[in-house]
Amino acid sequence: MEIEQKQQDAELNTKWNLKEKLQLNLHNYLIVIFQIVSIILYSIFTQYGVEAVGDTGSDTSSNTINTYYPMFQDVHVMIFIGFGFLMTFLRKYSFSSVGMNFLIAAITIQYSILINGFFHCLFKNHWEILTLDITSLITGDFAAGAVLITFGALLGKISVEQLLILVPLELIFYSINESLGVEVFKAVDMGGSMYVHTFGAYFGLAVSYMIVNKDKLERADFRSSKTSDLLAMVGTIFLWLYWPSFNGVLASGNSQHRVVINTVLALTNSCISAFFMSRLLRPHNKFSMEDIQNATLAGGVAVGSSADLVIGPYASLIIGAVAGSLSVIGYTYIQPYLQKKFKLHDTCGVHNLHGMPGILGGISGWISASVVSDSVYGDSITDVFPGRDDRTAGQQGGFQLLALIVTLVISMGGGALTGKIINQARPEKEREYVDAVSYTHLTLPTNREV
Repeated sequence: MEIEQKQQDAELNTKWNLKEKLQLNLHNYLIVIFQIVSIILYSIFTQYGVEAVGDTGSDTSSNTINTYYPMFQDVHVMIFIGFGFLMTFLRKYSFSSVGMNFLIAAITIQYSILINGFFHCLFKNHWEILTLDITSLITGDFAAGAVLITFGALLGKISVEQLLILVPLELIFYSINESLGVEVFKAVDMGGSMYVHTFGAYFGLAVSYMIVNKDKLERADFRSSKTSDLLAMVGTIFLWLYWPSFNGVLASGNSQHRVVINTVLALTNSCISAFFMSRLLRPHNKFSMEDIQNATLAGGVAVGSSADLVIGPYASLIIGAVAGSLSVIGYTYIQPYLQKKFKLHDTCGVHNLHGMPGILGGISGWISASVVSDSVYGDSITDVFPGRDDRTAGQQGGFQLLALIVTLVISMGGGALTGKIINQARPEKEREYVDAVSYTHLTLPTNREV
């Protein structure tokens, strides 16, 4: 009898309760809906570009694959390996950081091409079928970067279902902001300091503020381990190595040379200053892995808006040093203050790596555009600043600053609204979304452990 009872219990444990399955696997149905809608929209509103259908003949000189694909692959590595592994420093969320990073980036690339293309047509007041080429995929990666930065602020506090709701909502606000900046303000942001980093960071912080259970925040476990910190350094190194490609993938000619040089110099100095400031500010004058994993990258973020300008090698070094130092100060003092004073929890410290350095980058772009001389560039000034055909340098600088301000307003306002919306889809407000919630062979923590 005892053996039979055990067999019956085993059979019961392996059977799915249909009601439970429908409730807990909402994300499966959302993914199916995403796929169906994507297929329909791509069939109606997109077509191959001229190169993809063979209109360029055998002339390989006009083939943009040769120009863009090597750097595009670098950016792809940053999105799927760099961002994913950088967030594995939290021992309870390492599966989620890599796994959800993979899923969210794939969905974002698909839908950003459609949504961003729609809003660009809207702001240009010119409607046409979206043509797909290698640059479409690159802009999709940029949008994925913004969404993944947002995810960094929310890791461990947001469910898969909520993430799937967040993606299209954020892409709408992202596309509005980017279309305003590019089509209306004609503000140059080659490396995405404003449109990608600043937007993604403050959107994520606003969502975090709206969805975090303030009473439970003190009991949550966001610790790292030696193994998880070491694994996160894989993401750091990949990002550090490939950041010049992220900033320069869409640049061309002389501009692309400047981007690579300026970005590498800024990254080297942010690395050096991060190590210096970490040892200076941390207890017992020891390095903090949190600083080394993140602040070393801040120079790449900060130099993005001005990377294609003739700012001079010394300016790149200054921007890198300031960004690395500011990032360490953020992790050491500003982030704990914001959490204690305002209950603003930032899981991965995106404010310190992307938010403040992104603002620094926007300010650098404003200053560079305001003082630039037409004779400095080998190319026409309008090749670098499309708005300069009827603007002075000071006016262009003003639009650069306006783009930064609008980015902050739209990101925080859109993030707060999105947080309020996805709060309604929160199945269990007391749940901490550790890896075991979404992955097999892992045991859910007990109430005492959570």
